[in-house]
Amino acid sequence: MIRRAALLLLAASLLLIAGAGQAQAAGYRYWSFWDREGDRWVYATQGPSMARPSDGDVQGFRFAVSEDSSEAARPRGTADFTTICAKTPAQDGKKRVALVIDPGTKADAPQGEAPPPARTACARVSPDATTAEALASVAKPLRYDTNALLCAISGYPEKGCGEQVASSRESTPAAKKDTSDGNTSDDDGPSLGLLAGIGVVAVLGAAAIWQVRRRDQA
Repeated sequence: MIRRAALLLLAASLLLIAGAGQAQAAGYRYWSFWDREGDRWVYATQGPSMARPSDGDVQGFRFAVSEDSSEAARPRGTADFTTICAKTPAQDGKKRVALVIDPGTKADAPQGEAPPPARTACARVSPDATTAEALASVAKPLRYDTNALLCAISGYPEKGCGEQVASSRESTPAAKKDTSDGNTSDDDGPSLGLLAGIGVVAVLGAAAIWQVRRRDQA
Protein backbone atom coordinates (compact mmCIF):
# COMPACT_ATOMS: atom_id res chain seq x y z
CA MET A 1 0.00 0.00 0.00
CA ILE A 2 2.81 2.41 0.93
CA ARG A 3 4.71 1.47 -2.24
CA ARG A 4 1.67 2.26 -4.38
CA ALA A 5 1.13 5.64 -2.68
CA ALA A 6 4.77 6.51 -3.24
CA LEU A 7 4.54 5.70 -6.92
CA LEU A 8 1.38 7.79 -7.30
CA LEU A 9 2.97 10.77 -5.57
CA LEU A 10 6.06 10.50 -7.74
CA ALA A 11 3.95 10.32 -10.90
CA ALA A 12 1.96 13.39 -9.82
CA SER A 13 5.13 15.38 -9.22
CA LEU A 14 6.51 14.47 -12.64
CA LEU A 15 3.26 15.49 -14.35
CA LEU A 16 3.24 18.84 -12.56
CA ILE A 17 6.85 19.54 -13.46
CA ALA A 18 6.24 18.63 -17.11
CA GLY A 19 3.07 20.73 -17.26
CA ALA A 20 4.73 23.80 -15.76
CA GLY A 21 6.86 24.34 -18.85
CA GLN A 22 3.91 23.97 -21.19
CA ALA A 23 1.36 26.17 -19.39
CA GLN A 24 -0.64 28.33 -21.73
CA ALA A 25 -3.26 30.98 -21.18
CA ALA A 26 -6.26 31.78 -23.32
CA GLY A 27 -5.93 35.11 -25.09
CA TYR A 28 -7.69 37.05 -27.83
CA ARG A 29 -6.17 38.57 -30.96
CA TYR A 30 -7.74 41.98 -31.50
CA TRP A 31 -7.33 45.75 -31.94
CA SER A 32 -7.41 47.36 -28.49
CA PHE A 33 -8.47 51.00 -28.15
CA TRP A 34 -6.72 53.56 -25.93
CA ASP A 35 -6.96 57.16 -24.72
CA ARG A 36 -3.87 59.25 -24.06
CA GLU A 37 -3.97 60.96 -20.67
CA GLY A 38 -0.90 63.07 -20.05
CA ASP A 39 2.11 60.86 -20.63
CA ARG A 40 0.36 57.50 -20.39
CA TRP A 41 -2.12 55.29 -22.23
CA VAL A 42 -5.41 54.38 -20.57
CA TYR A 43 -7.64 51.59 -21.86
CA ALA A 44 -10.72 53.23 -23.38
CA THR A 45 -14.02 52.76 -21.55
CA GLN A 46 -16.07 53.11 -24.75
CA GLY A 47 -15.77 51.54 -28.15
CA PRO A 48 -14.55 53.69 -31.06
CA SER A 49 -18.05 53.83 -32.53
CA MET A 50 -19.35 55.40 -29.31
CA ALA A 51 -16.45 57.61 -28.20
CA ARG A 52 -16.52 61.25 -29.31
CA PRO A 53 -13.06 62.76 -28.84
CA SER A 54 -12.48 66.48 -28.43
CA ASP A 55 -10.24 68.67 -30.51
CA GLY A 56 -6.65 68.02 -29.43
CA ASP A 57 -7.22 64.49 -28.12
CA VAL A 58 -4.79 61.66 -28.78
CA GLN A 59 -6.13 58.12 -29.19
CA GLY A 60 -4.41 54.87 -30.04
CA PHE A 61 -5.04 51.41 -31.43
CA ARG A 62 -2.83 48.36 -30.83
CA PHE A 63 -3.14 44.94 -32.42
CA ALA A 64 -1.95 42.14 -30.17
CA VAL A 65 -2.83 38.91 -28.40
CA SER A 66 -3.98 39.82 -24.89
CA GLU A 67 -5.62 37.85 -22.08
CA ASP A 68 -7.70 40.81 -20.84
CA SER A 69 -7.83 44.60 -20.86
CA SER A 70 -5.55 44.93 -17.83
CA GLU A 71 -2.83 43.00 -19.65
CA ALA A 72 -3.34 44.47 -23.11
CA ALA A 73 -0.30 45.76 -24.99
CA ARG A 74 -0.22 49.54 -25.35
CA PRO A 75 0.40 51.45 -28.57
CA ARG A 76 4.05 52.29 -29.21
CA GLY A 77 5.64 55.33 -30.80
CA THR A 78 5.08 59.08 -30.72
CA ALA A 79 1.90 60.13 -28.93
CA ASP A 80 2.14 63.92 -28.92
CA PHE A 81 -0.71 65.88 -30.48
CA THR A 82 1.47 68.78 -31.57
CA THR A 83 3.85 66.46 -33.40
CA ILE A 84 1.20 64.27 -35.01
CA CYS A 85 -0.98 67.15 -36.19
CA ALA A 86 1.83 69.58 -37.06
CA LYS A 87 1.00 69.45 -40.78
CA THR A 88 -2.78 69.55 -40.32
CA PRO A 89 -3.79 73.13 -39.51
CA ALA A 90 -6.87 73.93 -37.48
CA GLN A 91 -10.02 74.75 -39.43
CA ASP A 92 -13.26 76.43 -38.42
CA GLY A 93 -16.10 73.97 -37.90
CA LYS A 94 -13.69 71.03 -37.60
CA LYS A 95 -11.81 69.24 -34.85
CA ARG A 96 -8.46 67.47 -35.03
CA VAL A 97 -7.82 64.09 -33.43
CA ALA A 98 -4.33 62.57 -33.29
CA LEU A 99 -4.30 58.81 -33.87
CA VAL A 100 -1.56 56.28 -33.17
CA ILE A 101 -2.04 53.05 -35.15
CA ASP A 102 0.21 50.19 -34.04
CA PRO A 103 -0.30 46.84 -35.84
CA GLY A 104 1.88 45.11 -33.26
CA THR A 105 4.57 42.48 -33.69
CA LYS A 106 5.09 39.42 -35.83
CA ALA A 107 4.50 37.23 -32.75
CA ASP A 108 0.91 38.48 -32.57
CA ALA A 109 0.14 38.41 -36.29
CA PRO A 110 -2.27 35.81 -37.69
CA GLN A 111 -0.60 32.91 -39.46
CA GLY A 112 0.65 33.89 -42.90
CA GLU A 113 0.42 37.64 -42.28
CA ALA A 114 3.00 40.26 -41.36
CA PRO A 115 2.11 43.49 -39.53
CA PRO A 116 2.63 46.76 -41.43
CA PRO A 117 4.72 49.50 -39.79
CA ALA A 118 3.17 51.50 -36.96
CA ARG A 119 2.12 54.99 -37.96
CA THR A 120 0.38 58.15 -36.80
CA ALA A 121 -2.31 60.24 -38.46
CA CYS A 122 -4.17 63.46 -37.79
CA ALA A 123 -7.88 63.23 -38.53
CA ARG A 124 -9.72 66.49 -39.21
CA VAL A 125 -13.42 65.77 -38.85
CA SER A 126 -16.71 67.35 -37.83
CA PRO A 127 -17.08 68.35 -34.15
CA ASP A 128 -19.56 65.54 -33.41
CA ALA A 129 -17.57 62.80 -35.17
CA THR A 130 -16.83 59.56 -33.32
CA THR A 131 -13.42 57.97 -33.07
CA ALA A 132 -14.53 55.38 -35.62
CA GLU A 133 -15.36 58.16 -38.08
CA ALA A 134 -12.03 59.87 -37.42
CA LEU A 135 -10.22 56.57 -37.97
CA ALA A 136 -12.13 55.89 -41.19
CA SER A 137 -11.03 59.26 -42.57
CA VAL A 138 -7.33 58.34 -42.37
CA ALA A 139 -7.03 54.54 -42.21
CA LYS A 140 -9.39 52.87 -44.68
CA PRO A 141 -10.35 50.16 -45.27
CA LEU A 142 -11.80 49.29 -41.89
CA ARG A 143 -13.48 45.95 -41.25
CA TYR A 144 -16.10 45.19 -38.59
CA ASP A 145 -17.92 42.01 -37.61
CA THR A 146 -21.67 41.65 -37.15
CA ASN A 147 -21.37 42.87 -33.55
CA ALA A 148 -19.62 46.08 -34.62
CA LEU A 149 -16.27 44.84 -33.29
CA LEU A 150 -13.34 46.50 -35.07
CA CYS A 151 -11.57 43.69 -36.93
CA ALA A 152 -9.11 45.41 -39.27
CA ILE A 153 -7.49 48.82 -39.76
CA SER A 154 -6.12 49.69 -43.20
CA GLY A 155 -6.92 46.13 -44.22
CA TYR A 156 -4.87 44.49 -41.47
CA PRO A 157 -5.35 41.73 -40.65
CA GLU A 158 -6.93 40.33 -43.79
CA LYS A 159 -9.00 37.81 -41.86
CA GLY A 160 -10.04 36.92 -38.34
CA CYS A 161 -11.72 39.02 -35.69
CA GLY A 162 -11.14 38.77 -31.96
CA GLU A 163 -10.51 35.04 -32.16
CA GLN A 164 -9.39 33.15 -29.09
CA VAL A 165 -5.88 31.79 -29.30
CA ALA A 166 -3.52 29.89 -27.02
CA SER A 167 -0.97 32.52 -26.08
CA SER A 168 2.16 31.07 -24.52
CA ARG A 169 4.04 33.02 -21.89
CA GLU A 170 6.97 33.31 -24.31
CA SER A 171 5.27 35.76 -26.70
CA THR A 172 3.49 37.89 -24.10
CA PRO A 173 6.48 39.95 -22.86
CA ALA A 174 7.65 40.61 -26.42
CA ALA A 175 4.23 41.87 -27.42
CA LYS A 176 3.98 44.12 -24.36
CA LYS A 177 7.39 45.78 -24.42
CA ASP A 178 6.92 49.53 -24.38
CA THR A 179 9.69 51.17 -22.42
CA SER A 180 8.47 54.66 -23.28
CA ASP A 181 5.29 54.05 -21.31
CA GLY A 182 6.72 51.72 -18.68
CA ASN A 183 4.62 48.85 -20.02
CA THR A 184 6.69 45.84 -19.04
CA SER A 185 5.76 42.54 -17.49
CA ASP A 186 7.59 40.39 -14.95
CA ASP A 187 5.31 37.41 -15.52
CA ASP A 188 7.73 35.38 -17.66
CA GLY A 189 7.16 31.91 -16.24
CA PRO A 190 5.22 29.70 -13.86
CA SER A 191 3.73 31.42 -10.83
CA LEU A 192 5.31 31.17 -7.39
CA GLY A 193 2.30 29.18 -6.19
CA LEU A 194 2.72 26.62 -8.95
CA LEU A 195 6.42 26.20 -8.22
CA ALA A 196 5.69 25.81 -4.50
CA GLY A 197 3.06 23.18 -5.26
CA ILE A 198 5.50 21.25 -7.41
CA GLY A 199 8.07 21.39 -4.63
CA VAL A 200 5.63 20.07 -2.03
CA VAL A 201 4.52 17.15 -4.20
CA ALA A 202 8.13 16.29 -5.03
CA VAL A 203 9.12 16.32 -1.35
CA LEU A 204 6.15 14.13 -0.40
CA GLY A 205 7.02 11.70 -3.16
CA ALA A 206 10.66 11.48 -2.05
CA ALA A 207 9.63 10.95 1.57
CA ALA A 208 7.23 8.17 0.64
CA ILE A 209 9.88 6.38 -1.43
CA TRP A 210 12.34 6.66 1.47
CA GLN A 211 9.78 5.07 3.79
CA VAL A 212 9.22 2.22 1.35
CA ARG A 213 12.95 1.52 1.09
CA ARG A 214 13.33 1.65 4.86
CA ARG A 215 10.43 -0.82 5.26
CA ASP A 216 11.97 -3.18 2.69
CA GLN A 217 15.32 -3.12 4.46
CA ALA A 218 13.77 -3.80 7.87
